Amino acid sequence: MDGHARIAGVDEAGRGPLAGPVVAACVILPLDFDCEGIDDSKKLSPTRRDAAYSRIVSSAVAYGIGLADVAEIDAINILRATHKAMFRAVSALPEAPGVLLIDGLPVPDLPCPIQRAIIGGDAASVSIGAASILAKVTRDRMMIDYDAQYPIYGFRRHKGYGSSEHLEALLRYGPCPLHRLSFAPVAKRLRAIQIEAG
Repeated sequence: MDGHARIAGVDEAGRGPLAGPVVAACVILPLDFDCEGIDDSKKLSPTRRDAAYSRIVSSAVAYGIGLADVAEIDAINILRATHKAMFRAVSALPEAPGVLLIDGLPVPDLPCPIQRAIIGGDAASVSIGAASILAKVTRDRMMIDYDAQYPIYGFRRHKGYGSSEHLEALLRYGPCPLHRLSFAPVAKRLRAIQIEAG
């Protein structure tokens, strides 16, 4: 593939949760890739996402994963942390793509000469859809692993999002090291604990 044929899609998962990292993926697919079953990861069931994930990683010309952890999210805010995760995902490719398709709005300073931001790109572009699947499955698997370390929060079920189960556990037990202290529900609970402690 020449430089401009190396079209990559980049997307993220995990901007909204109260706990865990934000994960980005960047994918270059072969020109003859069968796009059946590739869509915005949020539209796919876990079983279909896992199947699509396996097919993407076995068929991709290249792919990269990048993340920003909780400490980084709290230090620089979720938007900037997401941009850093995307930068790391693109940088993890063995060669820079010729064209980079980005879900949503433009992202500054990504290592690619030509970029195109596409609103709703995870449904409109197969490359971005594939990236969304890799990011989502990678993050979900991380949260399932974290569930073994912190079983009282139910990360296996809600993946760190603010479900009623998660909020109830946060109220009962307070935050753990995976919680984003800069996010309002977590910060509110932390303040309550500090007040209770006197």
